[in-house]
Amino acid sequence: MSRWNGKRVFVAYGGESSEREISLRTGLALANALTEAGLAPQLIDVTRATIGALIEARPDVVLVALHGHLGEDGALQGLLEWMGVPYTGSGVLASALAMDKLRTKQVLVAHNIPTPAWEVWTEAKGDALPALGLPCVVKPSLDGSSVGISLVKSAAEWPAAVAACRAARGAVLVEEQIVGRELTVAIQQGRAMGIIEVMPAEEFYNFDAKYQRGDTRYLFPAPLDEALAASVRDVAERSYAAVGCRGVARVDVMLRHDGAPFVLEVNTVPGMTATSLVPKVAAGIGIPFPAFAVAMLESATTDAAALGQGGQS
Repeated sequence: MSRWNGKRVFVAYGGESSEREISLRTGLALANALTEAGLAPQLIDVTRATIGALIEARPDVVLVALHGHLGEDGALQGLLEWMGVPYTGSGVLASALAMDKLRTKQVLVAHNIPTPAWEVWTEAKGDALPALGLPCVVKPSLDGSSVGISLVKSAAEWPAAVAACRAARGAVLVEEQIVGRELTVAIQQGRAMGIIEVMPAEEFYNFDAKYQRGDTRYLFPAPLDEALAASVRDVAERSYAAVGCRGVARVDVMLRHDGAPFVLEVNTVPGMTATSLVPKVAAGIGIPFPAFAVAMLESATTDAAALGQGGQS
């Protein structure tokens, strides 16, 4: 029986970011899973207008299913810290850090974790092509779910890619393209649960491939020999620790053709939709979605409590 039976369990979802629609799907899926497990969760669409209602509801625990700005970046986590309410996933600092792809890459480099080479485009550079050369990947540093991301192969594609990125949040981050296999590692409490390989029908795993199209293939377990699998698990677990994550997280990795892994990003509130990767991994190792949702809830804590127990924030 869950320690939250009979308690005020809230699932925070929706929000005001560019990832709102995905968050609505994630929250509903998690609420349904908790209900199936015998709990009585309440959904709350967390916006600036409903923050007061969340505070007045005095939840006993919050399952964070809020993607993007104000939900995944440490803002909601900070509010819950002030309220003294346990919540799922990473704490304030780790959430803010992981949301910022540029700062995450700087932390990864400081911990000797391989990540694609990058540069930051600024208006002062005008229409000049990146020093990294083409092809390259252009992405906003403060948005997720592949919002605003582009693969640029030619000079003609460059202006539109920059414009799409500038319409999103954060700096314009330009990365070298790592050609190889796209992998995702689901991590729970610091340990890799499994590795899944993503095989989009088209060359680039963008927003449409993630959430709109039905032709992306997912291979679990990823067909890797044990040495390669071990190296991928290692960089993913080290990335999780370097950022200071807790609970469930997802680390995206490109495995170059020569077998070298490169960490793309760390996601502290991974999607839990029908097409999301972490639930696929959980199912693949025999954990039904309701049981997985309860396990997420059981790990809920606050920065203060985690630090008091000697844990990571």
